[in-house]
Amino acid sequence: MKLRLFCASVVLGLCLGSSLTAHHSFVAEFDDKQPIKMTGVVTKVEWQNPHVWFYADVKDANGKVSNWGFSGGAPGQLMRRGINKSVIQPGMTIQVDGYRARDGSNNASGGRVTFPDGRMVFTAGSEDKIPGEKK
Repeated sequence: MKLRLFCASVVLGLCLGSSLTAHHSFVAEFDDKQPIKMTGVVTKVEWQNPHVWFYADVKDANGKVSNWGFSGGAPGQLMRRGINKSVIQPGMTIQVDGYRARDGSNNASGGRVTFPDGRMVFTAGSEDKIPGEKK
């Protein structure tokens, strides 16, 4: 009986431990000392848990185009803010304010998205930072 209880405790601990570590913190993935502001054309949107990701072709100062991935909050979190799947669509031009990925890849946090007409949506997760805002 004690062995079963011990085994059940170990399994429960592993399950809970892995779910707690599965979600990475903002500072583990993004560098808050490297704010980015980029304008590009949306190429793809992945509306799924644990985070919405959207991708955009961004031109650098020399005209070279690179595809960047931007991490947003969870779909449920964004929907509670009134942001649904149709807000960001492929083909749209957007400006993104966020922070560069620590690994130096073409990924960043997608904290704030601004559209050409001036509308803004806050796509950051609740733990994310947005350049220029105090937290």
